[in-house]
Amino acid sequence: MFSRIQSRIAFVVRRRPRAVLWATAGVATFGFLVALEIAARCYGVPGPLTNQAREVVFAPHSGPLLYAGMALMMVVLTWRQRFVAAGAAVAVDLVFWLVRWTVDAPMNFGNGALWVILGCAVVAVTRRTGQDRVLLLKGAGLGLLLIAGHKTGDTWLLITSKTRPAVLDPYLATADHALGNPSWVVGRLVEATGPVGTHVLGAVYGQLPLAAALVALYQLRNVGVERRFPGHHLVRTFLAIGLLGPAIYMIFPVVGPVFAYGADGGHWAVANLWPDTPVPVDVPHPIPFDAITPRNCMPSLHTAWATTLFLHSRKGPRILRYAGTFWLVATVCATLGFGYHYGVDLVAGVVFALTVEAAMRSFDRGWDRSGAVLVAHGVTVFAALLVSYRWLPMRMAAHPWVFGPLLLLAMGSVIHGYLRTTRSWDPGAAAPAQRPEPQLMQV
Repeated sequence: MFSRIQSRIAFVVRRRPRAVLWATAGVATFGFLVALEIAARCYGVPGPLTNQAREVVFAPHSGPLLYAGMALMMVVLTWRQRFVAAGAAVAVDLVFWLVRWTVDAPMNFGNGALWVILGCAVVAVTRRTGQDRVLLLKGAGLGLLLIAGHKTGDTWLLITSKTRPAVLDPYLATADHALGNPSWVVGRLVEATGPVGTHVLGAVYGQLPLAAALVALYQLRNVGVERRFPGHHLVRTFLAIGLLGPAIYMIFPVVGPVFAYGADGGHWAVANLWPDTPVPVDVPHPIPFDAITPRNCMPSLHTAWATTLFLHSRKGPRILRYAGTFWLVATVCATLGFGYHYGVDLVAGVVFALTVEAAMRSFDRGWDRSGAVLVAHGVTVFAALLVSYRWLPMRMAAHPWVFGPLLLLAMGSVIHGYLRTTRSWDPGAAAPAQRPEPQLMQV
């Protein structure tokens, strides 16, 4: 009996390796979510699974995020099915709105979108077969993963605040002198723009997942016609960055200038210096901080996500390219101008994003020497940045005209390597023209 089961499994692995890969990835993802749920419960708060399940009935935390997830799911539907799904989501939300208004409960929208995603998953299992079932399940899973990724990030941030009582902000604040303390400079500029600049940058910063969903919708616009997903798209890189980034938070916990050196830090702040007075150069050391503020600065994942958004918008129409550029510039201004990150965080974030994107593209097209070298180069530069921030901040602050350009050159080397390598991967890249052979004149 056992030998027959083994032979059957071996047969499936040989005939359907991609299906086995998807199944393994699904089991691993679910196990990871369960582990985060258990970890969150140990600290007395609900985890990602509970938070997502409660939004089936209770007021969601982010309605636009749920509708973005539904929009991603709908790429596998026909236009008629999309209109039906959107109408059903709006109708369910209206019912929930009326009930909440009647009982004076907290008001928000998005339950209808989650109901539609779950309903499509049920329809795929019960009413579809073959490729149609697989495609609809992939669509529903993609929408749920976008939502679950946000919930997972919240739990990760909670774990960083509970397990890392000391933060390393003085090291980054000292190393940031090599770049001219950009958070202090941009912070004063944002203050000078008044409420208009603050509201615009706040909207850009907060709705980054929605912008990513719009770019992903453009990339996946033909899935319903071609009946298959492209090998690589923005959502895959977004999820990979969100999964790997918080692990770096555990290694290098940092809360940001507005907390460590600003009024938002309360009595935990070293001093109330941001954004008016740069931090004086002094021997850095870990400082204790509260058990509430997330240690989510190193690297800047908002910068990493905005960088991948910019990359994936390059092959879109002009308006999409302009939007991707605007989102990257506005995100960089927001992360610095609100005091959420140091300049060195952003350098690490760009390197981190390009390395993850290169790894995802290499995985899709098949690993070769060029992909392995590109990823290894990115990993090496990222590790060198972390080591220099931790062990060389005093030297960086003492010699800004040396270490500042070195930081930018290190980041630029990864950018150059990524552009050069990925252009060679582009199937549309033209081969170098061959010079015609000289022909002898015939008499």
